[in-house]
Amino acid sequence: MTRSWQDPAWVEMMLEECSTWAVVGLSGDPGRTAYSIASLLQDRGKRVVPVHPAADREGGLEVLGERAYATLSDIPFPVDVVDVFRRSEAAGPFADEAVRIGARGVWFQLGVVDEAAFERTTAAGVAMVMDTCPAIEWRRR
Repeated sequence: MTRSWQDPAWVEMMLEECSTWAVVGLSGDPGRTAYSIASLLQDRGKRVVPVHPAADREGGLEVLGERAYATLSDIPFPVDVVDVFRRSEAAGPFADEAVRIGARGVWFQLGVVDEAAFERTTAAGVAMVMDTCPAIEWRRR
């Protein structure tokens, strides 16, 4: 049985039980969607960990008061959810890396769909939702 991309139990688990969210594609640009969603996550009590390749180049990049890391593997503490703000064709490797670092869940944002990544991630026992946003899901409650 294939689980839904927006399985209510997985959405609930990530929103309610998971506290540390690595946000892939989060930069310091407040005009970007990733920034506003990361800010909402913080408002909801989540620790947001920015993941952006510029973290290496700029050394000490900080976004929303949190140190940024160039890759998920660079984060020196456990991550509960990997929230991906990348185009569908670039998102899959982040799901794979989320599995490798032991994340409990992977969240692909609105418009981001990679069926093969969904199959790999869920087959590895990691919850995954795609093509939705925490802001939308919180509003549905």
